[in-house]
Amino acid sequence: MTGADYYEVLGVPRSVDEQELKRAYRKLALKYHPDRNPGDREAEAKFKEAAEAYAILADPEKRARYDRFGHAGVRGSGAGGFDPSTFADFQDIFGGLGGLGDLFGFGGGRRRHGPVAGNDLRYDLRISLEEAAAGHDATLQIPREETCDACRGSGAAAGSRPETCPGCGGRGQVQTQHGFLTMAHTCRRCGGSGRVVTNPCTTCRGGGRVTQERTITVKVPPGIDTSQRLRLVGEGEHGLRSGPPGDLYVVVHVDDHPTFRRDGAHLLCAVSASFPTLALGGDVRVPTLDGETTLRVPKGTQPGKRFCVRGQGLPHVQGRGHGDLYVDLRVEVPTRLSAEQKRLIEELRGTLPNEAAGNARPAVSADDVPEADRPFFDRVKDIFG
Repeated sequence: MTGADYYEVLGVPRSVDEQELKRAYRKLALKYHPDRNPGDREAEAKFKEAAEAYAILADPEKRARYDRFGHAGVRGSGAGGFDPSTFADFQDIFGGLGGLGDLFGFGGGRRRHGPVAGNDLRYDLRISLEEAAAGHDATLQIPREETCDACRGSGAAAGSRPETCPGCGGRGQVQTQHGFLTMAHTCRRCGGSGRVVTNPCTTCRGGGRVTQERTITVKVPPGIDTSQRLRLVGEGEHGLRSGPPGDLYVVVHVDDHPTFRRDGAHLLCAVSASFPTLALGGDVRVPTLDGETTLRVPKGTQPGKRFCVRGQGLPHVQGRGHGDLYVDLRVEVPTRLSAEQKRLIEELRGTLPNEAAGNARPAVSADDVPEADRPFFDRVKDIFG
């Protein structure tokens, strides 16, 4: 220790309480930890400095002596004032941070002999809009890691079993000395399990699991939408050492439809109708996912008018009933007319108010007017030149 003020080292006031002191030290210890700063002598020095400061200030008796006499009051407390027993409850400081609570070697390290849960899996499923509306039973081919039947997951050949790791003595960790600190690290030889397989299973090559492809059927509920997912519990990868399996998540993607556009449980489509139907009223055939239905169009309906057909949308995936079908009407302009049809249209044009005053209107280019805003008979004339 360089003799620096312990409160300044931890960046806390002299009135700091126990919890604030612990938070300040935890922040510095994580920042300058040797595992996060390999080969950095300056970071290691700051780590030791913070550890010594916390060891003194966390002990009420030593803190009182330090506050009164400074470093002279705690000199001789062991390793420049650092008492390893201060960290006997190190998990309280580093709890839940990837095992950092064991880095000082207290409690003999954590073993990893117990079960390990299997990984979750994801499968992207593409279905049609019709399948999304009606529901669908999808058959999936899922490759996954499964427990080896030959060795029952032990990784050892028949007649043998995993042995205690000679590198760590079965603890799963090895200890190294960093100055006055004893650090614990995962054993590289056994990967932290504490056991090694000297006679590996020929089927799984000592891994305890093998890759298998399974056929799984998943029920896709009616009304499901893109990006919604289905969870199949226990259909993920098998765990290690009898650990529970993971889950399978099926993410659904609904393909675009050539006729319908989807908005949640509602559908939208466009249907063409003739000018006489819009003007005089009549019936228009409208497509649905189940076939066709009839839409009653009132007289005087304008192009672009939107109608709602109740209950012809998709089912609500988490509720009762269906959405609706919205229909946009467009004008159907014939491309071929007989001589009689042309004569009748010309007669009709002369009777319409806007057409009778045609010469009184200023001439405009057809390109200057949006197609939907141009009179119907102007568009008919364009067709025939």
